Amino acid sequence: MAFKIVTSQCTLCGACEFECPNAAITLRNDIYVIDPALCSECEGHFENPQCAEICPVPATCIPA
Repeated sequence: MAFKIVTSQCTLCGACEFECPNAAITLRNDIYVIDPALCSECEGHFENPQCAEICPVPATCIPA
């Protein structure tokens, strides 16, 4: 299962884009999106998904 970004809550800080070990997060049309084909929930890299860990707004990066 991949994660997704709740765009209505996203502040566009960009922190998640740089933390993603799979480069699954990109800025498209002024919103950050997670490519589900690339998102591994950081399995094999970190214990927890880094987008959810680093995001300053709770419940913005959530399981899809």
